Amino acid sequence: MAKYIVGRLIQAVPLLFIISLILFTMMNTIGDPIATMSDESVILTPEERLRIERSLGLDKPIYLQYIYWLIGNDWTLVDSDGDGDTDENVYGNRRGILRGDLGRSIVTNQLAQDRILERLPNTLILMVPTYILVLVISVSLGVFSAVRQYSLADNVLTTIAFVFYSMPSFLIALGLIFTFAVTFRNLGLPYLPIAGMYDAGEDQTFVNLVRHMILPIMSMVIVSAAGYMRYIRASMLETLESDYVRTARAKGLKNRRIILLHAFKNASVPLITLIGLDLGFILSGTVIIEEIFAWPGMGRLFIDSLNRSDYAVLMGIVMLTAVTVIFFQIVTDLAYAVVDPRIKLAKS
Repeated sequence: MAKYIVGRLIQAVPLLFIISLILFTMMNTIGDPIATMSDESVILTPEERLRIERSLGLDKPIYLQYIYWLIGNDWTLVDSDGDGDTDENVYGNRRGILRGDLGRSIVTNQLAQDRILERLPNTLILMVPTYILVLVISVSLGVFSAVRQYSLADNVLTTIAFVFYSMPSFLIALGLIFTFAVTFRNLGLPYLPIAGMYDAGEDQTFVNLVRHMILPIMSMVIVSAAGYMRYIRASMLETLESDYVRTARAKGLKNRRIILLHAFKNASVPLITLIGLDLGFILSGTVIIEEIFAWPGMGRLFIDSLNRSDYAVLMGIVMLTAVTVIFFQIVTDLAYAVVDPRIKLAKS
């Protein structure tokens, strides 16, 4: 197994290089970062614009910009303050991503990794309980629905799951806001907050945080659990028709033992693939939900950085996502061998 893990990690190196090259090229076509520094009160002169481009390295060909981003440009000294002397610039000089330096944000002048680490815990606070609830609800309802195929309960659950899965997450989020925030407030009932992590002017308590988490988590759970439930139901139905399940029933084993130890264990193999793909994006957050509920997480940071053409932060987020996806793909392959001993990793 150790040999397999080392082999996969070695394969990940050129893959990450290709991903970074493609993403860097795409990021440099999305807009003009210098233009985002100008507004009605601050209009850059051509000389100022040229100086900023030099300090950011934007006057260089794109392949040199990529090299600077990858391995740094410690040898480059620029005039950062316009006084005619060359000195180290907070934007221009960096060690490169291979040495742990993602660059600096052109919006806040913070290190890109610092901006990301500020938002990452907020996204995990939202995504981890969401994913736990999705798995618990979808697995329970999916197995229940499969075991009672074509019953009234199965038809009701399947219909509800189909309706919710067909609805976009932003529509469900707006519906929950209208119901539990607007309507409840108009009726004089306890209502839920719809923006941020805490109420303005109040203590940042755990209870306050939980109240703000309810609606965004519900919005994500409803859509994801509906899709997972249909997938688990289909996988369980296929497994329940297998010969080994019929043999287990013929031997007189209890139905619960057959379902949990035989049917579900084998039905979970394709489910692991789905979970592995989704977990890879857990650190990137949910852009739509975070925007709707003004949740200060990774998804909202990505949108803000995209609007401001903040390349350093954008590349940091997408590369973090790429590394996470590759990591969970390796974990998924290892989980295959645990669930199904017939799968040999050495032959992969």
